[in-house]
Amino acid sequence: MTSCSESAASKRLAGAGRLRRDSLQAAETLLIGAAGGVIFTAARFPAGWLAGAMVFCAAAALLGRPLGLPRPVARLFSIIVGIALGSVVNPATLRGIAAWPLSVALVALAMACVTVATMTYLRRVHGWDGMTALLAGFPGALGQVMAYAAEEDCDIRAIAIVQMMRVVILAVGVPAALAALGLTGAGGLAVGATSVLDAPGELVLLVLACVAVGLALVRLGLPGGLLIGPMIVSAILHGSGLMSVTLPAWVTVVGMIGIGSIGGSRFAGTPARLVFAYLGAALGAFAISLAIAAAFAGLASFLILEPAGSVAVAYLPGAIDAMMALALALDLDPIFVGAHHLARFIGVSLALPLVISSLRRRMPRSDESPRSLRRHGSSGDSMRED
Repeated sequence: MTSCSESAASKRLAGAGRLRRDSLQAAETLLIGAAGGVIFTAARFPAGWLAGAMVFCAAAALLGRPLGLPRPVARLFSIIVGIALGSVVNPATLRGIAAWPLSVALVALAMACVTVATMTYLRRVHGWDGMTALLAGFPGALGQVMAYAAEEDCDIRAIAIVQMMRVVILAVGVPAALAALGLTGAGGLAVGATSVLDAPGELVLLVLACVAVGLALVRLGLPGGLLIGPMIVSAILHGSGLMSVTLPAWVTVVGMIGIGSIGGSRFAGTPARLVFAYLGAALGAFAISLAIAAAFAGLASFLILEPAGSVAVAYLPGAIDAMMALALALDLDPIFVGAHHLARFIGVSLALPLVISSLRRRMPRSDESPRSLRRHGSSGDSMRED
C-alpha cells in the first residue's frame, strides 16, 4: 500500500515538474517573440509583430534556448488570428469570388511546378537522394511532410531545415518587398463599428461559434482547421452585417506574436552548424520556388480582378498559419488568400502519399540512403517539430 501511494506521489511530482517546465518555456518563448515584435514594429517593418517574433525566436532557438509552446496555447493563437482575419471581411470583399476557380487551378499547377523544379535542383546540384529532395521540395504542409519523412529512408534534418528556412524567409522578406512595391494595404488592424464594451455578449457569441467550428474542422482532419474555421465563421457574420464587433487590437497583436513565435521556435534543438551546412541548399530551393510562384502569381494578376499584393501572398509556398497572418498584418484580402492556401494544403495532402508511393517503387536500391545524410551526420538525429 505504501509503495502504491509513493508511486502516485512520484507521478504527481513529475507531472507538476513538467507543467512548471512547459510554463517557463512558453513564457520565455512569448517574451522573446514579443521583444522581436516590438523592435520590428518600432522600426516600422511591415508585419513587424509576426516577422519580429519569428526572427527573434529562431535566433534564440539556434543559440540553444529550448523554446516551444504547448499545443493548447498554439491552438489559441490560431483561433485568434482566424477570428481577426474574418472580421475584416465586408460584402465588397466577395465580389471577385467568381474568378477564383481559375486562380485556384493555377495555384495547383504552380505548386506542382515548384515541387518538380526544387526536387530536380536538390538532386542535381546538391546530390540529394530522390525521397529527401521530394519531401524538401513539397511547398508547405510541414506537418504532413515530416510525418512521411519519419517513415522513409531519408534525411529528416535536411527536409526540416529547407522547409522551415522557406517559412522564415517568406515571413520576413515578403512584407518588406510588398511594402517597397506599394502592394500592401493600410496595414491597420480591423476595428469594428461596435466596441467590445458596447456589445460584450456579441463578442462572446462570436468567439464561441468560431471555436466550435474550428474544433469540428480539426476533428474532420482539415489542415489549418483552427484558423480556417474561425475565419469562415467570422467572415460570414461580419460580411453579412450580422455582427460588427471585433477583437481588441491588442488581442490580435498577441495572436500574431504567437504565430511568429511558433514558427521561429521550430528551430529548437537544431545546432546552428547544421543549419549552415544546409544553407546553400535551402537558399537555392527557396529562390527556385519563389521565382516559379512569382511567375504564376503574375499570370493570375492579369486574369483576375484582385489586388496584386493579395495574389502574391496567395501564391507563396509557405505555412498556412504564417501566410494567413501575413495577409492580416498587410491588410490584404483574407478570404482570397485563405481559399488559395487551403486548396494548396488539401492538394498537397492528397498528392503527397501518391507521389511518395510512386517514387518508392521507382527508386533504385543505391539511391535509398541519402547522400546528404552520409555527409552531415548520423541517421539517429532528427529535427524537432513543435
